[in-house]
Amino acid sequence: MVRFVDTHAHLDGSEFAGDLDLVVDRARKAGVGRVLIPATDLRSVQSALRVCDRFPGYAYPMIGLHPEEVEAGWRETLGAIRQQFSDRFIAIGEVGLDYYWSRDYAREQLEAFEAQVEWAIEVGRPLMIHCRKAQNEMVALLRHYEKELAGGVFHCFTGNAHEAAELLRFERFALGIGGVLTFKKSHLPEVLPQSVPLSRIVLETDAPYMAPVPMRGQRNESAFVAHVLHKLAECYGVTDDEVATQTNQTVQRIFFPGQPMAL
Repeated sequence: MVRFVDTHAHLDGSEFAGDLDLVVDRARKAGVGRVLIPATDLRSVQSALRVCDRFPGYAYPMIGLHPEEVEAGWRETLGAIRQQFSDRFIAIGEVGLDYYWSRDYAREQLEAFEAQVEWAIEVGRPLMIHCRKAQNEMVALLRHYEKELAGGVFHCFTGNAHEAAELLRFERFALGIGGVLTFKKSHLPEVLPQSVPLSRIVLETDAPYMAPVPMRGQRNESAFVAHVLHKLAECYGVTDDEVATQTNQTVQRIFFPGQPMAL
């Protein structure tokens, strides 16, 4: 079996507190060879590390302050998060901008995002970027740092061909594709093959959120990323093994450069 990577799963969340061992066992059996765990706030830095300690060589932590967690005292919070950084963390994330629910902290989100972009450059780590209703602002900020960035992933891409092209101009970045690809009304099955080389895609679940068809409505988990892989293979007219091979190569380039990535 060719194995593959779930590049974004919140397995440290309370949703998995009762059966995490079973969740990971199902993921392994489904073909998931590694899982990347983003932090979103100070508390989750430690919970992500606990999951990774529990599954060494399988789960890998990221560290960052999520835009929805940015409030008036964000500088102190981010300072405390930065004090937790060590070489164990493979990326800075989940970070970015989210103006979907409110723009009350729009300025603070921009400042926090820029601070974390600069942090990623300082420590030589890729970014795991969350962006909703803020692509123009995100792109404008990233362009100032484009030549210095190690790369990263635009998590949960659901956009159109124009938006994909704009993001793909950041040559060291890939698009994270998850369960939305499988939704009945999704335009991604048409957009991706026409606009995005398979070599610029990584697989993700965003578990426990946005479970793919045929699991939609259930708690998402890493095993379900296999459904995303199958749908991508169908969209691109290639085998599941080809999707796994190409996405694995992209994961290695972004998150594990210069390291053998046995799965």
